[in-house]
Amino acid sequence: MKETKRNPKKMQRDVKRQVQQSGIGTKSQQALKLQQEQNKQERKERSRKQKEAEALRLFVLKQQKKKEKHRGH
Repeated sequence: MKETKRNPKKMQRDVKRQVQQSGIGTKSQQALKLQQEQNKQERKERSRKQKEAEALRLFVLKQQKKKEKHRGH
């Protein structure tokens, strides 16, 4: 039986797919990566809330200034 040669680029792509499926690094590295992702999500949520609070504060301030302009004719 004659053995056919595989295309080296195709072999490299197959190996790359297998490595991506199994995950990168050890369990401790994966745990660190998961922790980083969680911290990132928390940071995003916190910054979003801060932006909303600041926008609300500026809106209220603008409304107060508008009222004060119309007060003392």
